Amino acid sequence: MYTGKSKSPLRWIWLLLLTSALPLFADGFIIIEPPRPRPPAVSFQPFPLAVKNHIVNVTIEDQAAVTNIDQTFLNPTSRQLQGYYIFPIPKNATIDKFTMFIDGKETAAELLDAEKAREMYEDIVRRMVDPALLEYTGQGLLKVRIFPIEPNAEKNIRITYSEVLEKDFGTTAYTYPLNTEKFSSKPLEEVSISVEIKSSQKIKAVYCPSHQTDINSKNAFHSIVGFEEKNVKPNRDFHLYFLTQEDQVGASLLSMQQKGEEGYFMLTLSPGFPELNQEIAAKDITFVLDVSGSMAGEKLAKAKSALSFCIENLNKQDRFQIIRFSTQAEAFFDQLSPYNKRSKSDALAFIENLKAIGGTNIDEALTLALDRPQEENRPYFIIFITDGKPTVGAYDEQELLKKISQRNHQNVRIFTFGIGEDINTHLLDKITEQTNAVRSYITPDEDIEVKISNFYRKVSAPVLTDIEVSVGNNLRLNRMYPREIPDLFRGRTVTLLGRYRGSGKTSLTISGKINGRQVKYEQAVNFKNDGAGPAFIAPLWASRVVGYLLDQIRLKGETPELKEEIISLARQYGIVTPYTSYLIIEDETRLSRENRLDERFQLLSPNLEDSYAEMEESRGEYEEMKSKSGGGSVRSSKEVQSLRGAANIADTHQGKSRMDYRNKAGETENLATQHRFINGRAFYRSGKNWVDSAIYKNETTNVRQMKFASNEYFTLVKDHPEIADIYALGKNVTFFWNNMIHEIIE
Repeated sequence: MYTGKSKSPLRWIWLLLLTSALPLFADGFIIIEPPRPRPPAVSFQPFPLAVKNHIVNVTIEDQAAVTNIDQTFLNPTSRQLQGYYIFPIPKNATIDKFTMFIDGKETAAELLDAEKAREMYEDIVRRMVDPALLEYTGQGLLKVRIFPIEPNAEKNIRITYSEVLEKDFGTTAYTYPLNTEKFSSKPLEEVSISVEIKSSQKIKAVYCPSHQTDINSKNAFHSIVGFEEKNVKPNRDFHLYFLTQEDQVGASLLSMQQKGEEGYFMLTLSPGFPELNQEIAAKDITFVLDVSGSMAGEKLAKAKSALSFCIENLNKQDRFQIIRFSTQAEAFFDQLSPYNKRSKSDALAFIENLKAIGGTNIDEALTLALDRPQEENRPYFIIFITDGKPTVGAYDEQELLKKISQRNHQNVRIFTFGIGEDINTHLLDKITEQTNAVRSYITPDEDIEVKISNFYRKVSAPVLTDIEVSVGNNLRLNRMYPREIPDLFRGRTVTLLGRYRGSGKTSLTISGKINGRQVKYEQAVNFKNDGAGPAFIAPLWASRVVGYLLDQIRLKGETPELKEEIISLARQYGIVTPYTSYLIIEDETRLSRENRLDERFQLLSPNLEDSYAEMEESRGEYEEMKSKSGGGSVRSSKEVQSLRGAANIADTHQGKSRMDYRNKAGETENLATQHRFINGRAFYRSGKNWVDSAIYKNETTNVRQMKFASNEYFTLVKDHPEIADIYALGKNVTFFWNNMIHEIIE
């Protein structure tokens, strides 16, 4: 680790104007030309153009995609402006048609190839405008002159382009360039993306790892995806994937491998759109409901409604049981009952008459639930609902877990629902951990009925259980999360993230059970090694590992080894949460105190050096994470589980709403957003400086310093375009590359 600064003001007023005019779109932005004659610097006040909206509508039919963009810009100045609208062509897009309308009039655009575009970008950067343009090195662009841009008026630009999408072993990828944060001086009022997918083959899965989206499957051949946010600064591109296959269970593989390193993979398993003739595994299910005195009132009323919903929606081949428990536990049926009109009617009447009274005997309730005849050919689930800690029978946490383990001979999944905050989260979490299930918590401001009902919809129809995944002999999969593959349910997906050794085309085998019958699905896949795969796979994998390790600290205790691994992973991959940020800052403070780390290479600490309250709050959240009950315990359990199951980048930002701080200028910023993931590692912003997390892993004192926009600066990026994305971060960047620390300074 290296242990061991220069400023240059912008001099030309037209460069200032360019700087203020650039903050618009990564997919399209406007460069304003300087006014003529140029006004004296002392009298000129530059203003950025404002963004009213950014609306995108996409239609995809098989591999043909048509993208329609509607952008509205506002000139808030009293000056009439003129400039160029520039649209960087998406990487790897084969555009066969492009039309553009400015204020309703069709306008011709000039096409520049990648080399001409690079010269244009570098020319602007040489004039000290904004190195962020270097991100588009290697991309062509379309350019059109815009005049006039009237004062205090809007300028509407509409673009349509079509492209042929790449399809790789059944998975089709669509990307829309939405990386706009570095160009925007204030949040965009509205960002909206709608994608309609129509396929001639059955759509098995649709997923968006980059953003939280609403995915609506109309039928097996038609899906609609929606994303919408207001007052935001988007900072990553929109990536959408859909899988088309005819097999009952489909698998979509994304992979990425840097030279000389293990690769990362993301494997999505899906039975596709629910079909009437789709074979569903017959299941046994027991609902265990806490009716102790603390459940009285609305809690019990809502829980009863949710339980009634579950009973109404059992499958005809299912068997079920209901257990109520308070001071004692009582099973409604003598044994698991087949689902028919009579059993359904009797069960609903039983639920209706439930009353809340007495203590909380979790021991007896779960003993009854696990007392089931051996049934190898039927999956068995327990849904356990409680609002309290055990007060009757065995209530020691370890004793209860031992009893559950001894009785659970058939690998029964126990899904837990904790209601409120006066519960032992460690007990419920360990039960789900031990039985490879999922935990859920319902806080006082959440609807019990809605949450339990929504969960039941997800697990009501198992398609494939006891799943195993294997690949050909030329590859090895390792460090896969979740560590135990969950069951696959109708209309749902299972996403696995892990690392791999080896590369190339191979066979993927998915095996499991349907109604006790062993089944196997095989398909060809390709584990890449060209470094060109999706960058988001690595932080998603790291998020799951960090979530798992945090759970080990929560439930089993802290060790130096666990802390060290969390710090290393969170720092390298940018997994910044209230819990990991505390550990990173603590580590930076220790290294600085030991004179092993120069302060200018710290990643998070400089942002909070004047914010003692925020640092103490971070420490408090980490300690609260380890508590067994209370609001902080419930919140941390939910957030850590979300990290463990991260399926899109938004999932990696757990606790983001609590990570605001004041910078030195008194502005509010968020610690969770002060990093970017580039070339396999996170870069962190501290003031105007960006620092590479890779410096922590590489011992060197070899430093190369260069001036921003100097000849040396441009020669390096021209010879090594792979570092263009690092350059694009800003004018002050410190990064490790080619066995050397490089410092770019103004």
